[in-house]
Amino acid sequence: EGKSVFYSVRRMEEFRGHDLVIVGGGDSALDWTLNLQPIAKSVTLVHRRPEFRAAPDSVNKMYALQEMKQLKFLVGQVSGLAGADGQLSSATIKGGPDGDVEVPCTRMLPFFGLTMKLGPIAEWGLNLNENLIPVDTEKFQTSIPGIFAVGDINWYPGKLKLILSGFHEVALMAQAAKRIVSPGERIVFQYTTSSTSLQKKLGVHD
Repeated sequence: EGKSVFYSVRRMEEFRGHDLVIVGGGDSALDWTLNLQPIAKSVTLVHRRPEFRAAPDSVNKMYALQEMKQLKFLVGQVSGLAGADGQLSSATIKGGPDGDVEVPCTRMLPFFGLTMKLGPIAEWGLNLNENLIPVDTEKFQTSIPGIFAVGDINWYPGKLKLILSGFHEVALMAQAAKRIVSPGERIVFQYTTSSTSLQKKLGVHD
């Protein structure tokens, strides 16, 4: 790691002239495939299936470069690495129609996504919907009073998995939770644009 395997790109020059293998099927994998292809010696994109979770335009550009033989796309998974002293020389890809394939690899960028697993939460007795937790949209409360769920873990009609939506959910959930913790207490709203106390806490007050 940090010598042949990188989890982010800080300097594109680190990949110039190298045999690059990028693993993943999201926007990061496709974006860096397209951005690094012009400067790398070779680029091989590896994804476990032919469908991508990335911008369609990026996927189309990748396939166009593959048609022109300017990069290689392989369906499968990395099953082995070869090299010495922390320096990669090749990677083995398995799972594709051609069996195990060995490709040159002196730099690797793994962009693995996250697998949604509820873990112990699945044993709490909550109602579930395809491994997600249904909530109401007034308080974002689950089927058990006093247990709330916000962010990617919850589900409701029209759900959008966006950070902006998450902030909205948290604001409403926090009010509901406050009423449980401090019943009858008045909730006072403050705004960073006008609240001196908030500005002092944030360190932006003169």
